Amino acid sequence: MSADLIAVVLLLAVAAYTCAGGTDYGAGFWHLTAGGAERGKRPRWLIDHAMAPVWEVNNVWLVFILVITWTGFPTLFQTVFSAMWLPLALAAVGMVLRGAGFAFRKPARRLAGRRLYGAVFAVASLVTPFFLGAAIGGVASGRAAPGTPATADVWANPTSVLFGLLAVATTALLGAVFLAGDARRFDAPDLIGYFRRRALAALAVLAVLAVITLFVTHDDAPHVWHGLTHGVGLFFVVLATVAALATAWLLLRTPGNWARVTAVCVVASAVIAWGMAQRPYLVPTSLTVADGAGAPSTLTWLAVVTLVAVVIVFPAVGLLYWLDTHGELEELSDTDLRQDGAGRDSAPGSN
Repeated sequence: MSADLIAVVLLLAVAAYTCAGGTDYGAGFWHLTAGGAERGKRPRWLIDHAMAPVWEVNNVWLVFILVITWTGFPTLFQTVFSAMWLPLALAAVGMVLRGAGFAFRKPARRLAGRRLYGAVFAVASLVTPFFLGAAIGGVASGRAAPGTPATADVWANPTSVLFGLLAVATTALLGAVFLAGDARRFDAPDLIGYFRRRALAALAVLAVLAVITLFVTHDDAPHVWHGLTHGVGLFFVVLATVAALATAWLLLRTPGNWARVTAVCVVASAVIAWGMAQRPYLVPTSLTVADGAGAPSTLTWLAVVTLVAVVIVFPAVGLLYWLDTHGELEELSDTDLRQDGAGRDSAPGSN
């Protein structure tokens, strides 16, 4: 029972990272495709302002995933990182370069430097979700079984490639939907339609890839295919489909907060559908949840840590998102700083 509980926590953490971190990766995708310096100036301006307050906090979910996998399911951790160290290493390098590119792009004074850092940020935002998705595809197809050597076939196979493309498409969808709402918040009406059209395009691509994935997994990952077309897995597939239709309808009207909710529901439902389709396996069909679980005492402490996180960390993260979406975390402009400095200079006793 405790192993199943921790497995559910792990799945929910993956869904949270896919939605929260995926939104930032999607912003990087649109940064890459915005065009030249002049054409892409406005979209990149919005991306910088929208991401700045929250882009680092989304990695909390990734750390949570690694801790749960390492301590709760050590066999799974060893198997995945042994068999697919290359795509995971490329994803990790992408995360580092992405963060460095985003951090150094804005303070760079020369145009060449801004272009270089911007390109690093944008390309890494594309590479990282692809390789993470490819690694998940290696698990879903059952190729990353315990004892499997590190070969290209484990992660460079039809299911892995499609999962990688799905990861890129889902991040593009989330990024565009959230940026369309941010355009309204930052009073940039010209960018509302810009990102709304891109969100609809990403949703269409995601739908096509999802259908292709169902056909491919029929032969390449039969256990997952059966889980996606039956029982609880099918329920979440249907939920993701309904949420996708609702997202399209909302985007065709005026994108707002509800479009964000439905877009997140699309992605979260898809991730949970995959997790439910794998039951009772961590790696179909070679490693079950029970066989891959750690010691009972470890699982108990993981449950305690999760409870502490729910009580302490999650409300703090929720507050951060609330403050950001309500415009309470806007950075000070040069005018604000000059006015603040002038106020201090003229205050009594300032001399």
